[in-house]
Order: sequence, then C-alpha cells, then structure tokens
Amino acid sequence: MRKALLLLTLMALWPAAHSAELSQSALAEIDQLLGSLGGSNCRFYRNGKWYGPSDAQAHLTKKYEYLRKKKLLASAEDFITKAGTESSRSGQPYKVQCGKEDAVPSAVWLQAALRRLRSDPSPSAGTK
Repeated sequence: MRKALLLLTLMALWPAAHSAELSQSALAEIDQLLGSLGGSNCRFYRNGKWYGPSDAQAHLTKKYEYLRKKKLLASAEDFITKAGTESSRSGQPYKVQCGKEDAVPSAVWLQAALRRLRSDPSPSAGTK
C-alpha cells in the first residue's frame, strides 16, 4: 500500500517538475544576459574554437529557445546551468574571454552578469 501511494504521489508531481514556466522577470533577465554577451567585447569558446559575441549570442539563443519550448527552464539560473555552461554535444565547458583578461568559464561570466543586472537593471549593466 505504501509503495502504491508513493508511486501515485510521484506520478502526480512528475508533470509539475517538467513543465516549468518562466516568469516575466526570468524572461527579461535571460534576454538581458543574451544581449549582454552579444553586445560585449568578449570572445566565446565552444568546442575548440573561439567565436565573436554575436555568434555566441546566436548559439545560446538557439539553446535557450529549445529549452524554453521543452519547458525545461524556470529561472535565469536554469538558463545558465542548462544552456550557458557547456556544449550539449561534446560536454566541453564554454569559456568567455573579454579584452585582455584571462578566459573564465562561461557560467562564471554569466553569473557575474546576472548579479550586475539584478543590482542595476539598466540595459548596459550586464556588459563588460
């Protein structure tokens, strides 16, 4: 009886766990993050090659749209973790290099940009 009750509970929770809806604030934050990367002077490392900021923005936008369509995102943090951290094809981590600074993992760059956006939500806050 206990196992049946547990199974029914899990089955009831399954759709909620896999049908995340992004809030308007999360949508705006992700849009600003993508814009920050695209409008930056930073290069984006993916699968052994460096790309310019507009290519990086386009690539992450495609991943974002896919995850959003599948309802796999609930926050800007989910976007960073699921789309902006590593290649879904190779598993290799992404990197970002701005100007003459050392390259950093893209998750670090995106999290810092998100903190800047949240502390100063003006459109230029996330760029570096």
